[in-house]
Amino acid sequence: MRFLIRRLGRTLRNALPVLLILLPAAAACQNRVVINADLAKDTISRNIYGHFSEHLGRCIYGGYYVGEGNTKIPNTRGIRNDVVEALKKLRIPNLRWPGGCFADTYHWKDGIGPRTKRPAMVNSWWGGVTEDNSFGTHEFLDLCEQLGAEPYITGNVGSGTVQDFAQWVQYVNFDGVSPMSALRKENGRDKAWKVRFWGVGNEAWGCGGNMTAEYYANVYKTFATFIPSSWKAGSLWRIASGAGSSDFHWTEVLMRDIPQGLIEGIALHHYAVDWNHKSSATEFTEAEYFETMRRALEMEDLVQRHAAIMEKYDPQKKIALVVDEWGGWYDVEPGSNPGFLYQQNTMRDAMIAGVTLNIFNHHCDRVRMANLAQTVNVLQAVVLTEGERMIVTPTYHVMEMYAVHHDALLLPVTVAGSKYAMGEKSLPAVSVSASRDRSGATHVSLVNIDMGQSQDVVVEIHGAAFTSVSGRVLASGKVQDHNTFDDPARVKPAEFGGARLDGTTLHVKLPPCSVVVLALK
Repeated sequence: MRFLIRRLGRTLRNALPVLLILLPAAAACQNRVVINADLAKDTISRNIYGHFSEHLGRCIYGGYYVGEGNTKIPNTRGIRNDVVEALKKLRIPNLRWPGGCFADTYHWKDGIGPRTKRPAMVNSWWGGVTEDNSFGTHEFLDLCEQLGAEPYITGNVGSGTVQDFAQWVQYVNFDGVSPMSALRKENGRDKAWKVRFWGVGNEAWGCGGNMTAEYYANVYKTFATFIPSSWKAGSLWRIASGAGSSDFHWTEVLMRDIPQGLIEGIALHHYAVDWNHKSSATEFTEAEYFETMRRALEMEDLVQRHAAIMEKYDPQKKIALVVDEWGGWYDVEPGSNPGFLYQQNTMRDAMIAGVTLNIFNHHCDRVRMANLAQTVNVLQAVVLTEGERMIVTPTYHVMEMYAVHHDALLLPVTVAGSKYAMGEKSLPAVSVSASRDRSGATHVSLVNIDMGQSQDVVVEIHGAAFTSVSGRVLASGKVQDHNTFDDPARVKPAEFGGARLDGTTLHVKLPPCSVVVLALK
């Protein structure tokens, strides 16, 4: 025994100098990331980067649509040219419309035909304003064609009928002889649009009818039966109104009770918000920022748990998880209509966008579509307008930087890193995703949510070799920084010089509260 103790003592003394050398090196590397480029198998659908535009506040009227007679704001058939050009740079893959809660009060036939004959309606959900229905099906699908985006139409289940829904699908999609295709031609559109994505109601558990999951499953089956996907085999997605955040029972019932042949997607809604205390969009504390980020990062657990339920009933992953509402939600801007949900957009929103999109990328085997809420002048908007002026937001820049992931091959990533702590609570400081595009270039998106600390990241790359690295960074002096109509470029991407490639190892220094996208070649 004494011999063993003496031998152990000699071993420890001999090892001590090595340990003293290694410990500082380990401390210097706060975060270690492994990219397994040789294990790639899943594709990140471009539809994960979709957007949402509801008849809410100034999203449609004054946001997208200013009317054909407007001579002050350049437009094409009433749709703002500046907004279209800005959004085209994002390569928007799909656009959801007309809601939201508005969808289950919207009757599509009121929005077609000569505008002078369209009946007005009261938007009872958002501000109680009266709108003239001048922006309807034809105008929305014109907008999508100008953007090069696929339409995603949410049908009225709450106050509509199966016949109304089925006729809308026929009006939009059917090229043969029928009353609805004849009506479409009468209204100036000869060729059908062939819309692929159809939502069967919205938030049926709440503003869409306050239904139980069991009741909605039966309602859904009725509607889905009469909007068959067989217009063209595999061409039409019927997307069920899904759960709000952690309502796992809702997903369980829909997966259990709806036959696979009647459904192509199930929605999920989750906002990074404390419903009891939303906070100001621009004048928030670090504690409020931390809580927002905690709720944003809940998306990881939500996607995992909803996907696990879906896996039980659909191991082949035929049914997509469609996160068609996500983003930050704060108090409206002072002096604005509370029902219009107009809020500014800061570097906090860039952090939400960066970590959420990384989560969706990682789960692209099941999450095959998502929609940021909302595109213009509402909630976490990418574009803000004020009369003739238009600006883009920090969230816009993240979406533009991340466009490199559209339809790219996901490279599996593991992250072991430091924490962003506040009191006894802590969050992962660094979020990462990676992909390889069709040209062979690899892109790595990294986010550091820590407000005060930069993060050193060592990235080990397995199964690939590169000779160069370049990138861009979105960062600012404060997390509250944002763009205004008087200072529209305060927050914008810049060239990033904080990455160094050493063989198959990448060394990155992330500034506090930053989003970085690297290109490896």
